[in-house]
Amino acid sequence: MRFNKKEITFSSNGIHVAGFLNTPENTSKTTPALVCVHPGSSCKDQTAGIYAEKFAQLGYITIVFDASYQGESGGEPRYTEDPSARVEDVRSAVDYLTTLDIVDNERIGVLGVCAGGGYAANAAMTEKRLKAVGVVASANIGRLYREQNPIQTLEQIGEQRTAEANGADSLITQWIPNSQEEREQAGIKDIDIKEAIDYYKTSRGQSSNSPNKLKFTSIEKVLAFDAFHLADQLLTQPLQIVIGSVKGSFGSYYDGHELYEKAASANKDILVLDGVTHYDLYDQPEPVEKAVNRLEDFYQRYL
Repeated sequence: MRFNKKEITFSSNGIHVAGFLNTPENTSKTTPALVCVHPGSSCKDQTAGIYAEKFAQLGYITIVFDASYQGESGGEPRYTEDPSARVEDVRSAVDYLTTLDIVDNERIGVLGVCAGGGYAANAAMTEKRLKAVGVVASANIGRLYREQNPIQTLEQIGEQRTAEANGADSLITQWIPNSQEEREQAGIKDIDIKEAIDYYKTSRGQSSNSPNKLKFTSIEKVLAFDAFHLADQLLTQPLQIVIGSVKGSFGSYYDGHELYEKAASANKDILVLDGVTHYDLYDQPEPVEKAVNRLEDFYQRYL
């Protein structure tokens, strides 16, 4: 199905968020909609945008956007990763969709990739206008960062905040090594890091809105965040999880299973794609097609 793609903005806690609205031809007031949420370090132009366009071709109105403080969205300080803001962005995207007379407000769902999957699930716990939750290669970003010397990192953040309060420039670090050579020099062999560089730092997925920059002190917010906290009580919507069987340091295989076991959803399913890596589910045709097919069946059932 053909669709129209246009640039839009909406407000999220006073911040102007930049996004794309994909609208299939021949929409009506009964058209379902999906909020698509990008991974940490990513943007609307990458994997979440791929899924948004594929579901627009299937007849869904889809919205995908740059997180507050990142990409083409507003917010200061730049390159901040703030889980509370990320979750509010999802809620605000729902607000925006409800203003469109072509959207059926009772048929709005969410689809998140990687950390965006964790944010999507977390938002759905308190955002009951989201009627169905789909996550692909879902990762709990707080859990991931807590596995990397959290106390030492927090002490360093405290020192950096003191320095910045006394006139020092903001410290901007990076999410991943900027090249495979840099990764090798650091002695990193993990498949997720290796494939992240291939995706984000080459023509495969590179975007100027995803510059591999992270405000160091914002990591304190990430460390205190658990995407799945209270999922056993509050995540009641139908839930579809899609993960690959190949295990890497980002932990989406384990997080997917944890979310499945923990969620209070009466209707939940987990699809594990054999031999598929975390980043295969970002843009590789066959794994993405399998994910979309399962998610399409899921959304048709519950939206």
